[in-house]
Amino acid sequence: MERIETEVLIVGAGLSGASAAVMLARHGIQTMMVSRSRWVADSPRAHIVNQRTMEVMRAIDLEEPCYEAATPGDQMANHVMMTAVNGVEFGRMWTWGNDPARAGEYAASPGRGCDLPQDRFEPILVGEAMRRGVVARYRTEFVSLEQDEDGVTTRLRDLITGAQFSVRSRYVIGADGGQSPVAAAIGLPLVGTSGLAPALNVHFEADLSPYFADRPGSIFWVFQPGREGAVGNAMLRMVRPWNEWIVGFVHLGESVTTLTEDQLVQAVREIIQDDAVDVRIIGMYPWRINHVIAESYQTGRVLCAGDAVHRHPPMNGLGGNTCIQDAFNLAWKLAAVLRWDAGTALLDTYTAERQPVGQNVVDRAIAGWHQNPAVVRALGVDPAAAPAERQAQFDVLFADSDEGERRREDFEAAKRSKIYSYHAHGTEMNQVYDSAAVIGDGSAAPEPERDVRLFYQPTSRPGARVPHCWVGRAGRTVSTLDLCGPEQFTLLTRARGRAWVDAAQAVAARTGVPIAAHRIGHGGDIADLYAQWADVSEIGERGCVLVRPDQHVAWRSEGGSDDPRAELTRVLRACLAQPGA
Repeated sequence: MERIETEVLIVGAGLSGASAAVMLARHGIQTMMVSRSRWVADSPRAHIVNQRTMEVMRAIDLEEPCYEAATPGDQMANHVMMTAVNGVEFGRMWTWGNDPARAGEYAASPGRGCDLPQDRFEPILVGEAMRRGVVARYRTEFVSLEQDEDGVTTRLRDLITGAQFSVRSRYVIGADGGQSPVAAAIGLPLVGTSGLAPALNVHFEADLSPYFADRPGSIFWVFQPGREGAVGNAMLRMVRPWNEWIVGFVHLGESVTTLTEDQLVQAVREIIQDDAVDVRIIGMYPWRINHVIAESYQTGRVLCAGDAVHRHPPMNGLGGNTCIQDAFNLAWKLAAVLRWDAGTALLDTYTAERQPVGQNVVDRAIAGWHQNPAVVRALGVDPAAAPAERQAQFDVLFADSDEGERRREDFEAAKRSKIYSYHAHGTEMNQVYDSAAVIGDGSAAPEPERDVRLFYQPTSRPGARVPHCWVGRAGRTVSTLDLCGPEQFTLLTRARGRAWVDAAQAVAARTGVPIAAHRIGHGGDIADLYAQWADVSEIGERGCVLVRPDQHVAWRSEGGSDDPRAELTRVLRACLAQPGA
């Protein structure tokens, strides 16, 4: 049997796997990536890309290719509720950071959210991984694996020839999706409920620009109470403005899988209600609503990521983002063990840090899924009633009467609850880690000023993402995040922090762990252009913030130290789980 050797084997080449491949390759880690698929995603799938993920893309030099392939954020501005594309609009709300009243909050990141479908995103990641030397093999199936003290032997099958071969690696990443054979092979403890409901996306082309050029958005709700049979209930999603779409027919359930192409066209026409529009079906993609989370993301030398460990509906647009951010957390830790003499206990912090995030995302997505029936109830529509009665119930929304006023109040309250699906900026950005790779400074966690699910609260407290502000470097305006490269630790100080900068350079030279050090402020190598770093850093002029390769704060010191070199050595050893820490 053929045997291949590599440092890290990644099973799965989706958003998690391909992102991890790029990140490991940037560290110089020999990486092989396999997938049982023929090529990248064959349908749009995940598409909302939030600010934190775009910060990750910025860090690995893929921000511009992503923006070039994506629909920009201002074209995702509205969630419209209507009886048909050419019907009555009965509700609208701002989405994905476009609410003018909240625009200032989204200035807390250098990144801009966008709509980048997975079948356009994956080629960017896979192409970059291969350009950097990752060996990628498609039509290759996972068979089994065995671990020992030194590594993992994985058996794979070439689906073209049928031949099996083995790969010997130091570590394996299981990024092989919602039915992960790798997670099953290592017995990851999965909790929750699978198959809560069936779902099916119908992918089609139709020029709907007359209806959406003036009310751009990424997701639209079509509700047809007077439809014969079940209440018409469909979610329409923009893939390319304004001629490529996906629709999920909630009211058709699993029966949609039995429809002919002509019947699918008719179903699409029913939600458009403009016979002049040509409709072409591209494909159908069934899936299921799950509420599942792994209690641990790893066993020994095998670590799983993405949908392999968190499985949920697409509400909040968090799925693909969480997959990529799993990889961003894991890749530097593997590199630290393989290149920087980090202790293997560092890898245990992967579950400690990412599993709570995954749990929150799964629960938030399920809560969003349950919101839609609540909105229907607020409209006063009884799904079990006859079509004419349902229509009459719905029409109360437009009535000039006391009942109509109450109905509108109920509907507005239910509609506002959907802000947790479309404007949960805090869920996206308030991911604060608590693990052995975070060295506390004795400070208490800041009290939330507002709802932490909706609003981001910047802080430099250890475990949080380092706050963004615009600073000046060599005559250019850059973000503080741009100073924090993904293949290094970064020490950020203020005007009087020279002793910390000198200590960082000395510790890096002695340990071989790359540490960039910058003094931000008057007299430093980085200009505090708007005096924002002085505020968001939450340190004095002699203090410092140590940032990990994933842009989360490892440790901070409000002021100076009698022995900054010894202090920084202690902190770095503790973060990397090195002997003697």
